[in-house]
Amino acid sequence: MQTNLMINGTQQQLELDPRTTLLDALRHHLGLTGTKKGCDHGQCGACTVMVNGRRINSCLTLACMHDEDEVTTIEGIGQPDNLSALQKAFVSEDGFQCGYCTPGQICSATAMLEEVKNGWPSHVTDDLDGQADLSTEEISERMSGNLCRCSAYPNIVEAIRKAAGEGA
Repeated sequence: MQTNLMINGTQQQLELDPRTTLLDALRHHLGLTGTKKGCDHGQCGACTVMVNGRRINSCLTLACMHDEDEVTTIEGIGQPDNLSALQKAFVSEDGFQCGYCTPGQICSATAMLEEVKNGWPSHVTDDLDGQADLSTEEISERMSGNLCRCSAYPNIVEAIRKAAGEGA
């Protein structure tokens, strides 16, 4: 099945089995190995990418479902010589240990900061009509779909806060 995807700003035309997940299309057909296969059940968040600006678990969706969609992976967020503010904050705040979950964490946090900027409340947001305060509880709730086996959570929270302009 022919599937057209805009991946990190580049149009990609793929001929895929319709059962191919977006994750497998990225990793095995396009060689974008930054997105990780963790649990393959949508529970860990290692496979998080952004589709049309919204974060999703790429292991739970078929590539053909995203025909003509814009997909952003970790490779599209920054490069080693040109890191995004969030990537710089992860480095400066030591927001990663082994690094396996880091691409999914950064993709999720990038989309999460846009959600906050757009006024989307979370389950723990106090004021549904105002701007969410990026407290530890707020960030933890919004990032709860991304697990870190190394338990770098406090550093991840600080990196997100720093990237948002609220941390040291």
